Parts: sequence; structure tokens; C-alpha cells
Amino acid sequence: MSTFLYRVGKSAYDKPWYFIISWIAILGIVFTTLGVNGIHIGSEMKIEGTEAQKVLDQLAKELPEASGGQASVLFKAPKGERLDTPERLNAISKAIHEVYSLDYVINPVKLASKTGAPSQENPQSPKTNQVAPAEMPPYGPLIINNQPVPGVMISSNGNVALFQFQFTVQQMSLPESVTDSVIKAIKTVEDADIIALPSDTLKKPEVPIGGTAEIIGIRVAAVVLLLTLGSVVAAGLPLLTAILGVAISVGGAFAISNFINITDITPVLALMIGLAVGIDYSLFIVNRQRRMILDQGLSARAAASRAIGTAGSAVFFAGLTVIIALCGLLVIGIEFLSTMAIIAAVSVLVNVLITLTLLPALLGLIGERICSPKARRKKNIHKTEAHQGIAHSWVKGVVKYRWPIIIGVIAILGIAAIPVTKMEMAIPSGATANLDTPARQSYDAISEGFGEGFNGPLLLVTEPKGSSSKVTPAMLNMLVQDLQKHENVSLVTPMGINKNGDMAIISLIPKSGPNDKETKNLVEDLRDSDSSIAKTHHVKMGVTGFTAINIDMSSKLAEVFPLYIGIIVILSLIILLLVFRSLMVPIKATVGFLLSVLATFGITTTVFQWGYLHSLLGFDTGGPLLSFMPILVTGILYGLAMDYQVFLVSSMRESYIHGHRGNESVIHGYQLASRVVLAAAVIMVSVFAGFIFTDDIMIKQIGFALALGILIDTFIVRMTLVPAVMAIFGDKAWWLPKWLDRILPNLDVEGDKLIAQLKAKESTDNMPHAR
Repeated sequence: MSTFLYRVGKSAYDKPWYFIISWIAILGIVFTTLGVNGIHIGSEMKIEGTEAQKVLDQLAKELPEASGGQASVLFKAPKGERLDTPERLNAISKAIHEVYSLDYVINPVKLASKTGAPSQENPQSPKTNQVAPAEMPPYGPLIINNQPVPGVMISSNGNVALFQFQFTVQQMSLPESVTDSVIKAIKTVEDADIIALPSDTLKKPEVPIGGTAEIIGIRVAAVVLLLTLGSVVAAGLPLLTAILGVAISVGGAFAISNFINITDITPVLALMIGLAVGIDYSLFIVNRQRRMILDQGLSARAAASRAIGTAGSAVFFAGLTVIIALCGLLVIGIEFLSTMAIIAAVSVLVNVLITLTLLPALLGLIGERICSPKARRKKNIHKTEAHQGIAHSWVKGVVKYRWPIIIGVIAILGIAAIPVTKMEMAIPSGATANLDTPARQSYDAISEGFGEGFNGPLLLVTEPKGSSSKVTPAMLNMLVQDLQKHENVSLVTPMGINKNGDMAIISLIPKSGPNDKETKNLVEDLRDSDSSIAKTHHVKMGVTGFTAINIDMSSKLAEVFPLYIGIIVILSLIILLLVFRSLMVPIKATVGFLLSVLATFGITTTVFQWGYLHSLLGFDTGGPLLSFMPILVTGILYGLAMDYQVFLVSSMRESYIHGHRGNESVIHGYQLASRVVLAAAVIMVSVFAGFIFTDDIMIKQIGFALALGILIDTFIVRMTLVPAVMAIFGDKAWWLPKWLDRILPNLDVEGDKLIAQLKAKESTDNMPHAR
């Protein structure tokens, strides 16, 4: 591998324009395709195999009109005023009529007549004989001209009204013109001094990149690069290659977004990881080249080729580790998560290829200017000694007090991990949005006027247990009455019966909110074939809708999380065994990773679920963690943690191979690698931390967890725990059974064979030739 990469680097350095033009051409193709296809971002998270998705698919087959996406609009009068004045009622009626007249929007009255509703009574109002007067809810149907308006409820104080409706297709398949027309129609009520707050499902998905998050990360990275490399030219190269890498990878994802489902988080994740690894990988190469020039007196050409052959091997395997970790998410079988993982993995791959091909080409254009004459003269003697002194003092202290440090690190990370036992997962709702956002204002107004459950309606599909049985209007009415008596049910609405009479559709509003445990328990109760309602009416009930899908997704992710951790552990052991040819190093690295990731989730739970530091991080209310965040962050952190494991421990192994023994190899290897590893970690943390200050709570959580995870893994685990454990084992850390040593391929990550070949060639060239 090292020899091959050396040849690639040498070729790119000598013939830079071939490589530069090729990458410019790739960028041009990506942006041309993007211009033709456009950007299509959606929010659909389809979870195949879950109960809610099965019911939705069945509904799409049997009654497609009722299987589409849900939406709502909250109408709100000024404080202390009512909506049911003639002017405002006229404005609301006109807006609702316009919405129901649109294609793809279901009119419940027409649907009821088409499917055979059990009665023509107002479906939004519970019958008086179902609920005792003292228990009547503080809302009722909106009445205009003595007729209830389909799909609209009004609060008892008349201040807010809720308009709930459904599309014939899911939002991903909905033409943009339809949502535009809906928004245009409901905004007409503002002329009557009414505030209209549409649900998030009616908002256009935005491209959530190109903001302050990226600028913060790039600026911090630029400062760190300048301090580490000491040259504007050298510092600019990692930024240039990383930006090109994410432009190609993220731009490519957007270019094919017309053919695959890309959520709004997908490009952000690819951008996060692409920027972080792109800068770090180029930093390792440029730093290695400069050290070879300044410390060994090599020419820029020779140093660049050797840097690609040696540090480039570490970059290759580090990138491969991240890619494998991301692709491991495919085993979960969730479509949107698989797409997210593949695009992020492609972003890493593109940045690895750019680092190994385009970077040496750019170094070829710069030539000897990569190190200024001043740097060559001074050779950074005093500066290097200062940094080595700090690193030397730190690692000497770690080695000396290794047992107290190991016990202290394990105790600290163990305590930090305790909140993981209380971690809750869901898709963030309006309940956790900031107080000044329309989503939060709408959520609170709905909760106050109607009950929190109206923010997360459920859709029930009911079938008789006997294959020959049919659903009759009378049977459906009795079922609705029993469902209405459930302690956590606010409102039950029969929507109709299909043509064959073997399926009924019911809308059910819980009393509890979408992310409450009580709602999850209600869904489980409704699905239970042994429940009293199911047995009494001889039916089986399926539950779907956005809330049920989110519940199922969180449950499935929690179920497969241990499996994914197992896959990560096995991959870690195999890859590190191949790289380091040691049994202890892979085990130690994997245990360290598990400690850091558990501590990361513990602190993340404390911050985002319990609400600590909410003011500092820019959110108002704590709530459940994003359901796919733990499994996604675990994969990414694993790959990135192994990056630093490879760069740091390979330096220790290199010192061991070159004659240093025992603690000396740990100290010497640490001194050589610590500075650049710390710089790379600071850059990666700054890139991820920049996304903490976005408005999207989901992106905020992912950015925080990644930044914190890298911080813990680098500074506590890799830079502290690793040398302490290595010092305990000494030379035994590199022990490998002879039989295993014989069968394992030698990857030569440190480039020993390459260096030996180059030295042999130099010796041959320097020998006097016979005359």
C-alpha cells in the first residue's frame, strides 16, 4: 500500500495539472447535473417492516384516498378576542373551502360518502351519550351558518381553531404547487386579523447548509492550521481540498436528489463529516511533508512523495474505517438512514481520494514554497522544543502515574455515562422547539385550546377477525363509543368503511402528547389483539400516522442498537488487528471507544433531555433525543476515534520498530504524533460545534454529540488513557501469536518497506560505478 501511494504521490507532484484538471472536471459535471436536475429535499422517513408502515401500505392498497400525509393549520385571534365573529368566520370559511377544492386534498364529507360513513353526524363532535357532561372537552365543532365545518374544531373561549386535513399522497409525492396553494389560501385569513400557523408538514424543506455553522468551523480551522503549520500557504491547502471535497460530495447528493429520498439532515451530515475529515487528512499529509523537509533536509518533491506513502497509508485506513462504520448502518434496514450513511460515506471517500491525489498535485505547484526560507533557516528549533517539552512532560506524568490515571478516567467517564440509563428517544416535535418559533407557538396554542394530543393524531385501521365477517355502521359506532371511554383518548372520529366492508378507518386523538410515554402505551394497547376492546368487538386494530411511525422508528432503532454496537466492536477488533498486528491494542482501543461513546450520550442526555445549559446552547425546552442520533453518532464517532487511534498508536509502533523499547517507545511516539493529533481534534471539534448554534434542534443535537464525543475520545481516552495503558503492558502490547502473525497480511501502515526500499535505492545510487 505504501509503495503504491508513494508512486501516486510522486506522479501527482510531477504532473499536477492532469490531476487538477480531472478534479475540476468532476466538479463541473456535478454542478452541471445539479443545474439540470435541481435540488429536491424531503422530510419523509419511511420505516419498512414496522407496524405503522405496514398499516399505511395496506391502507394505500385498500383505500388510497385515506393513506396520504396529514397536515393542520391553527387559526388564532388576537389575545382576548374570538374567532367566531362574522368577518373572521367568513374569512376562515373561504380559506377552508379553497383548501378542500385543491387536488390532492381530501374533503372528509366526500370521503365519508364514498366510503360509507356510519352516520352524517358531525364527525368531530363526540356524542352526548358517550361522555358525561362533566367530562365534556373544552372544544367543539366550528359552526358557520348552522353547519359544522368539516375538519375544524374551535376552543371553548373561541380564541383558537384547529383545521386538520389530509392529502391523498404522502408529502414526498405532493407537488410543490399544492402546498404553495394551501399556504396561499390559509394566509388570506390574515386580512381579518387572524394569525395562521401551518404545521411543519406544510413547510417547504430548506437546504440547511451555507450558514454560520460552516463559517465558524472553517474560521477556527484556519487559525489552528496556521498555528500548527506556521505558513499561510500550507494552512490554505487543507481548507481548499476539504471545501472542494464537500462541494463534490454534497453537490453530487443534491444532483441525484430527484431520484432518491434525501431528508434535510442528510446533506448537513455529509457536510459535517466531509469538512472535518477533509481538513484533518490533508493536515496530516502537509505536516508530515514539512517535518521531513525541516527535520530530514529532504526536498519538497521527495518529502511530498514520502508523506503520501507513509502518512497517506494511515489516511487511507482511517478513511476506510469511517466508511465501514457508516456503511454498517445499512444492516439496520431503514431507508432514509441508509441513504444518509451512504452519502456521508461517499463524502469521506471523495475527501480521501482528493487528499491522496489532488493534494500532492497542489504541493507540486507550490514546490519549495511549502516551507518559507525563514522556517528552513530556523527549523523551528525553539518552537519544536517547546511543544515537545509540553508533550514530553504530559506523557511522562501519564506514564509515571498510570494506575491512578486509568482508575480516574474510568471513574469520570463511568459517572458521565450514568444518565444513559434514562435516555429517551423520539422525533423532536413542536414541544421542544424554541418559544419564539411558529412551531412552538402552534403546539402550545393547540395544547391549551384542545389538549396536547391534538398535536399527534392517530389513524386506526380496523378489520374483523373472521375472514367472512364485515364491518357494519352499527358495529363501527359501538367500537367508537368503547374507544372513546379509554382513559387516554380525547376524541374518536369514524372516517368510513371501505367498499368491501372488511375495513374501517378511525381517527383517534390521544390526551397525551406525541412524545409522551402514555401515547406509546396507548398505541401498544390498541394493537394488542388480546385487549378487551379487540375481544369484545372481535376485531384487530392497526395504528399508523406520523406519531405512530415515530414511535415505531424509535422502538426499532433502540432494538437494533445493541446489534450495531456488536458489529462496530467486531469491525474494530479486525481492522486494528490488521493495522497494528497486536491483540492488546485493538481490545484497548475498543474499550476506550465504548467508554467515550457512553459518556458522550450520558452528557448529551443531561443537556438536551433534562435541559441543562439550554440557555447557553440556544434552546428553551428539554425533550427526548433524536431517535436515530445515538446509532448515527456511534458509527461516526467509531470511525473518527479509530482515526486518532491509528495516527497516535502507529507512531508509537513506529518508535518500537525503530528500536525504542518499553515506555520509551510510548513517550517517543507520543511526542511525534501528539501535536498534529491535537490540532486535528481541535479542528474536528470546531467544525462539529459550529452546528450546535443552528436553529434545527435535530442538527443541534448531532453537532453537540459529535463535538463532545471527539473531545472526550481525543483528550481523555486517546491522549491520556491510551499511553497509560500502553505503559502498563510495555513491549507486550505488541505481542501477537506466531501462527496469527504468519497468516495476517502485512499492511505496512508505517511505510517501513517503502523507507527501506528508498534507502536501498539511495545506497545503490551513491555507490561508485565500475569503469
